[in-house]
Amino acid sequence: MNILVTGGAGYKGIVLTTKLLEKGYKVTVLDNFMYGYEPILHLAKHKDLTIIKKDIRNGIDDLHKYDVILHLAGISGFPACASNPHSAQLINVEATRLLAKSLSKNQMLINASTTSMYGKSGEPCDENTPLDPVSTYAHTKLEAEKILKGMDNVINLRFATVFGFAPKMRMDLMVNDFTYKAVKERVLVLFDSFAKRTFIHVDDAAQCYLFAIDNFDKMKGQVYNAGNNDFNYSKADIANLIKKKIDYNIINSELSDKDLRHFIVNFDKIEKLGFKPKITVEEGIEELIKIYSFYECFSHYKTI
Repeated sequence: MNILVTGGAGYKGIVLTTKLLEKGYKVTVLDNFMYGYEPILHLAKHKDLTIIKKDIRNGIDDLHKYDVILHLAGISGFPACASNPHSAQLINVEATRLLAKSLSKNQMLINASTTSMYGKSGEPCDENTPLDPVSTYAHTKLEAEKILKGMDNVINLRFATVFGFAPKMRMDLMVNDFTYKAVKERVLVLFDSFAKRTFIHVDDAAQCYLFAIDNFDKMKGQVYNAGNNDFNYSKADIANLIKKKIDYNIINSELSDKDLRHFIVNFDKIEKLGFKPKITVEEGIEELIKIYSFYECFSHYKTI
Protein backbone atom coordinates (compact mmCIF):
# COMPACT_ATOMS: atom_id res chain seq x y z
CA MET A 1 0.00 0.00 0.00
CA ASN A 2 1.15 3.53 -0.81
CA ILE A 3 0.48 5.86 2.13
CA LEU A 4 0.68 9.64 2.43
CA VAL A 5 1.15 11.15 5.89
CA THR A 6 0.47 14.88 6.00
CA GLY A 7 2.37 16.39 8.91
CA GLY A 8 4.45 13.23 8.99
CA ALA A 9 7.47 14.91 10.61
CA GLY A 10 5.48 16.26 13.57
CA TYR A 11 5.16 15.00 17.14
CA LYS A 12 2.67 12.23 16.38
CA GLY A 13 3.50 12.01 12.69
CA ILE A 14 7.12 10.92 13.07
CA VAL A 15 6.15 8.07 15.41
CA LEU A 16 3.44 7.00 12.96
CA THR A 17 5.80 7.22 9.97
CA THR A 18 8.28 4.96 11.75
CA LYS A 19 5.61 2.36 12.52
CA LEU A 20 4.33 2.40 8.92
CA LEU A 21 7.82 1.78 7.55
CA GLU A 22 8.32 -1.05 10.05
CA LYS A 23 5.11 -2.64 8.71
CA GLY A 24 6.51 -2.56 5.17
CA TYR A 25 4.35 0.20 3.69
CA LYS A 26 5.63 2.66 1.12
CA VAL A 27 5.32 6.02 2.85
CA THR A 28 5.38 9.62 1.66
CA VAL A 29 5.71 12.37 4.27
CA LEU A 30 4.43 15.83 3.38
CA ASP A 31 5.53 18.50 5.85
CA ASN A 32 6.61 22.15 5.80
CA PHE A 33 9.30 21.47 8.46
CA MET A 34 8.55 24.72 10.25
CA TYR A 35 10.05 23.26 13.43
CA GLY A 36 13.13 21.79 11.79
CA TYR A 37 14.35 18.70 9.95
CA GLU A 38 16.09 16.81 12.76
CA PRO A 39 13.18 14.57 13.81
CA ILE A 40 13.05 12.81 10.44
CA LEU A 41 16.74 12.66 9.53
CA HIS A 42 17.20 9.20 11.05
CA LEU A 43 14.60 7.87 8.59
CA ALA A 44 15.58 9.91 5.53
CA LYS A 45 17.63 7.16 3.84
CA HIS A 46 14.92 4.49 4.19
CA LYS A 47 14.24 2.92 0.78
CA ASP A 48 10.45 3.04 1.23
CA LEU A 49 10.26 6.67 2.41
CA THR A 50 9.70 9.73 0.22
CA ILE A 51 9.89 13.17 1.81
CA ILE A 52 8.15 16.21 0.31
CA LYS A 53 8.78 19.65 1.75
CA LYS A 54 5.56 21.55 1.10
CA ASP A 55 2.94 23.58 2.90
CA ILE A 56 -0.40 21.77 2.75
CA ARG A 57 -2.13 25.11 2.17
CA ASN A 58 -0.76 24.91 -1.38
CA GLY A 59 -2.45 21.59 -2.11
CA ILE A 60 -1.04 18.10 -2.72
CA ASP A 61 0.36 17.06 -6.09
CA ASP A 62 -0.60 13.67 -7.54
CA LEU A 63 -2.92 12.83 -4.64
CA HIS A 64 -4.49 10.08 -6.76
CA LYS A 65 -1.41 7.84 -6.48
CA TYR A 66 -1.90 7.20 -2.73
CA ASP A 67 -4.09 4.39 -1.44
CA VAL A 68 -4.34 5.89 2.05
CA ILE A 69 -4.05 9.47 3.29
CA LEU A 70 -3.37 9.91 7.00
CA HIS A 71 -4.20 13.56 7.60
CA LEU A 72 -2.24 14.88 10.58
CA ALA A 73 -1.05 18.25 9.23
CA GLY A 74 -2.36 21.13 11.29
CA ILE A 75 -1.81 23.77 13.92
CA SER A 76 -2.30 21.69 17.06
CA GLY A 77 -3.33 22.71 20.54
CA PHE A 78 -4.60 25.79 22.34
CA PRO A 79 -1.35 27.85 22.51
CA ALA A 80 -0.35 27.41 18.87
CA CYS A 81 -3.83 28.16 17.51
CA ALA A 82 -4.27 31.14 19.82
CA SER A 83 -0.96 32.51 18.51
CA ASN A 84 -1.89 31.87 14.87
CA PRO A 85 -5.69 31.94 14.51
CA HIS A 86 -5.68 32.87 10.82
CA SER A 87 -3.17 30.15 9.93
CA ALA A 88 -5.13 27.66 12.07
CA GLN A 89 -8.21 28.37 9.96
CA LEU A 90 -6.31 28.04 6.68
CA ILE A 91 -4.41 24.88 7.64
CA ASN A 92 -6.87 23.01 9.86
CA VAL A 93 -10.00 23.87 7.89
CA GLU A 94 -9.37 25.14 4.36
CA ALA A 95 -6.54 22.69 3.60
CA THR A 96 -8.84 19.88 4.77
CA ARG A 97 -11.57 21.19 2.46
CA LEU A 98 -9.12 21.17 -0.46
CA LEU A 99 -8.02 17.63 0.42
CA ALA A 100 -11.62 16.40 0.60
CA LYS A 101 -12.41 17.86 -2.83
CA SER A 102 -9.41 16.08 -4.35
CA LEU A 103 -10.09 12.69 -2.76
CA SER A 104 -11.39 9.90 -4.98
CA LYS A 105 -13.92 7.33 -3.77
CA ASN A 106 -11.42 4.47 -3.88
CA GLN A 107 -8.97 6.22 -1.53
CA MET A 108 -8.99 5.96 2.26
CA LEU A 109 -8.70 9.08 4.42
CA ILE A 110 -8.10 8.87 8.17
CA ASN A 111 -8.39 12.27 9.81
CA ALA A 112 -6.79 13.38 13.08
CA SER A 113 -9.52 14.98 15.18
CA THR A 114 -9.73 15.65 18.93
CA THR A 115 -11.76 15.08 22.08
CA SER A 116 -11.16 18.79 22.88
CA MET A 117 -14.44 19.43 21.07
CA TYR A 118 -16.36 18.09 24.09
CA GLY A 119 -15.60 21.31 25.96
CA LYS A 120 -16.13 21.81 29.69
CA SER A 121 -19.44 20.20 30.62
CA GLY A 122 -17.83 17.74 33.03
CA GLU A 123 -20.21 15.07 31.73
CA PRO A 124 -19.40 11.66 30.25
CA CYS A 125 -19.06 11.98 26.47
CA ASP A 126 -19.38 9.49 23.64
CA GLU A 127 -19.44 10.02 19.89
CA ASN A 128 -23.10 11.14 20.02
CA THR A 129 -22.63 13.78 22.72
CA PRO A 130 -23.36 17.36 21.54
CA LEU A 131 -20.08 19.16 20.89
CA ASP A 132 -19.07 22.33 22.75
CA PRO A 133 -15.66 23.56 21.49
CA VAL A 134 -14.17 26.29 23.69
CA SER A 135 -10.89 27.06 21.87
CA THR A 136 -9.81 28.09 18.39
CA TYR A 137 -8.14 24.71 18.03
CA ALA A 138 -11.31 22.77 18.89
CA HIS A 139 -13.44 25.00 16.65
CA THR A 140 -11.18 24.43 13.64
CA LYS A 141 -11.10 20.67 14.18
CA LEU A 142 -14.90 20.60 14.40
CA GLU A 143 -15.13 22.53 11.12
CA ALA A 144 -12.79 19.99 9.53
CA GLU A 145 -14.98 17.12 10.75
CA LYS A 146 -18.04 18.82 9.26
CA ILE A 147 -16.29 19.05 5.89
CA LEU A 148 -15.61 15.30 5.97
CA LYS A 149 -19.01 14.32 7.35
CA GLY A 150 -20.98 12.02 5.09
CA MET A 151 -17.96 10.79 3.13
CA ASP A 152 -18.03 7.00 3.31
CA ASN A 153 -14.29 6.63 2.67
CA VAL A 154 -13.27 8.70 5.71
CA ILE A 155 -12.64 7.87 9.37
CA ASN A 156 -12.46 10.65 11.97
CA LEU A 157 -10.42 9.73 15.04
CA ARG A 158 -11.06 11.97 18.04
CA PHE A 159 -7.88 11.50 20.01
CA ALA A 160 -7.48 11.93 23.73
CA THR A 161 -4.75 14.32 24.89
CA VAL A 162 -1.50 12.77 23.72
CA PHE A 163 1.57 12.38 25.95
CA GLY A 164 5.00 10.76 25.92
CA PHE A 165 8.33 11.03 24.16
CA ALA A 166 8.74 11.46 20.39
CA PRO A 167 11.74 12.55 18.29
CA LYS A 168 9.81 15.79 17.65
CA MET A 169 8.72 16.78 21.14
CA ARG A 170 5.69 18.83 22.05
CA MET A 171 5.93 20.56 25.39
CA ASP A 172 2.45 22.14 25.52
CA LEU A 173 0.67 18.81 26.12
CA MET A 174 -0.47 18.44 29.71
CA VAL A 175 1.47 15.38 30.92
CA ASN A 176 4.60 16.46 29.03
CA ASP A 177 4.34 20.02 30.37
CA PHE A 178 3.57 19.06 33.98
CA THR A 179 6.43 16.56 34.11
CA TYR A 180 8.89 19.03 32.56
CA LYS A 181 8.04 21.69 35.16
CA ALA A 182 8.31 19.16 37.98
CA VAL A 183 11.77 18.06 36.82
CA LYS A 184 13.21 21.42 35.78
CA GLU A 185 11.46 23.94 38.04
CA ARG A 186 10.42 21.68 40.95
CA VAL A 187 7.12 23.54 41.17
CA LEU A 188 3.83 23.30 39.28
CA VAL A 189 0.94 25.80 39.39
CA LEU A 190 -2.46 24.21 38.74
CA PHE A 191 -5.39 26.17 37.34
CA ASP A 192 -8.78 24.46 37.80
CA SER A 193 -7.16 21.37 39.28
CA PHE A 194 -10.53 19.55 39.26
CA ALA A 195 -10.75 19.63 35.46
CA LYS A 196 -10.75 16.17 33.90
CA ARG A 197 -9.76 14.95 30.49
CA THR A 198 -8.44 11.74 29.00
CA PHE A 199 -5.00 10.71 27.71
CA ILE A 200 -3.25 8.47 25.18
CA HIS A 201 0.46 7.76 24.71
CA VAL A 202 1.90 8.91 21.39
CA ASP A 203 2.89 5.31 20.52
CA ASP A 204 -0.67 4.11 21.10
CA ALA A 205 -2.04 7.05 19.08
CA ALA A 206 0.17 6.03 16.15
CA GLN A 207 -0.93 2.43 16.59
CA CYS A 208 -4.55 3.58 16.32
CA TYR A 209 -3.95 4.69 12.72
CA LEU A 210 -2.59 1.25 11.87
CA PHE A 211 -5.67 -0.28 13.50
CA ALA A 212 -7.93 1.99 11.43
CA ILE A 213 -6.16 0.96 8.22
CA ASP A 214 -6.58 -2.72 9.08
CA ASN A 215 -10.25 -2.25 10.00
CA PHE A 216 -11.18 0.39 7.46
CA ASP A 217 -14.21 -1.44 6.05
CA LYS A 218 -15.74 -1.70 9.53
CA MET A 219 -14.92 1.89 10.54
CA LYS A 220 -15.35 3.96 7.37
CA GLY A 221 -17.83 6.80 7.36
CA GLN A 222 -17.80 7.09 11.15
CA VAL A 223 -16.31 8.98 14.10
CA TYR A 224 -14.43 7.23 16.89
CA ASN A 225 -13.09 8.46 20.20
CA ALA A 226 -9.53 7.14 20.43
CA GLY A 227 -8.31 6.39 23.93
CA ASN A 228 -8.82 4.22 27.01
CA ASN A 229 -11.69 4.36 29.50
CA ASP A 230 -9.19 3.86 32.34
CA PHE A 231 -7.16 6.97 31.44
CA ASN A 232 -9.55 9.73 32.52
CA TYR A 233 -7.71 11.95 35.02
CA SER A 234 -8.04 15.38 36.58
CA LYS A 235 -5.13 17.84 36.56
CA ALA A 236 -4.66 17.12 40.28
CA ASP A 237 -4.53 13.39 39.52
CA ILE A 238 -1.75 13.91 36.95
CA ALA A 239 0.19 16.18 39.28
CA ASN A 240 0.02 13.59 42.06
CA LEU A 241 1.05 10.74 39.75
CA ILE A 242 4.17 12.77 38.92
CA LYS A 243 4.74 13.47 42.61
CA LYS A 244 4.95 9.73 43.24
CA LYS A 245 7.99 9.64 40.94
CA ILE A 246 9.75 12.92 41.77
CA ASP A 247 9.59 15.38 44.67
CA TYR A 248 8.28 18.86 43.82
CA ASN A 249 5.74 21.43 45.00
CA ILE A 250 2.17 21.67 43.71
CA ILE A 251 0.46 25.07 43.99
CA ASN A 252 -3.29 25.35 43.45
CA SER A 253 -4.14 28.72 41.95
CA GLU A 254 -7.46 30.47 42.51
CA LEU A 255 -7.31 31.77 38.93
CA SER A 256 -9.18 29.92 36.18
CA ASP A 257 -7.56 28.24 33.20
CA LYS A 258 -7.68 30.05 29.85
CA ASP A 259 -8.05 26.63 28.22
CA LEU A 260 -10.56 24.93 30.51
CA ARG A 261 -11.49 21.46 29.30
CA HIS A 262 -13.47 19.27 31.65
CA PHE A 263 -15.08 16.04 30.48
CA ILE A 264 -14.96 12.26 30.79
CA VAL A 265 -14.71 10.41 27.50
CA ASN A 266 -16.15 7.01 26.70
CA PHE A 267 -14.19 4.79 24.29
CA ASP A 268 -16.48 1.75 24.12
CA LYS A 269 -17.13 2.13 20.40
CA ILE A 270 -13.53 1.62 19.28
CA GLU A 271 -12.76 -0.81 22.12
CA LYS A 272 -15.53 -3.15 20.90
CA LEU A 273 -13.65 -3.40 17.60
CA GLY A 274 -10.48 -4.42 19.43
CA PHE A 275 -8.45 -1.25 19.97
CA LYS A 276 -7.35 -0.35 23.50
CA PRO A 277 -4.25 1.73 24.34
CA LYS A 278 -1.72 -0.10 26.49
CA ILE A 279 0.83 2.44 27.75
CA THR A 280 -0.27 3.97 31.05
CA VAL A 281 0.15 7.57 32.12
CA GLU A 282 2.47 6.36 34.90
CA GLU A 283 4.72 4.65 32.34
CA GLY A 284 4.72 7.79 30.24
CA ILE A 285 5.73 9.92 33.22
CA GLU A 286 8.64 7.58 33.97
CA GLU A 287 9.93 7.84 30.39
CA LEU A 288 9.55 11.64 30.42
CA ILE A 289 11.48 11.98 33.69
CA LYS A 290 14.30 10.00 32.09
CA ILE A 291 14.27 12.18 28.96
CA TYR A 292 14.05 15.44 30.90
CA SER A 293 17.08 14.50 32.99
CA PHE A 294 19.13 15.75 30.00
CA TYR A 295 16.66 17.30 27.53
CA GLU A 296 16.15 21.07 27.49
CA CYS A 297 13.26 22.68 25.65
CA PHE A 298 14.34 25.34 23.18
CA SER A 299 11.23 25.39 21.01
CA HIS A 300 8.86 28.33 20.64
CA TYR A 301 5.80 29.17 18.57
CA LYS A 302 6.56 31.06 15.40
CA THR A 303 4.25 33.47 13.64
CA ILE A 304 3.48 31.93 10.27
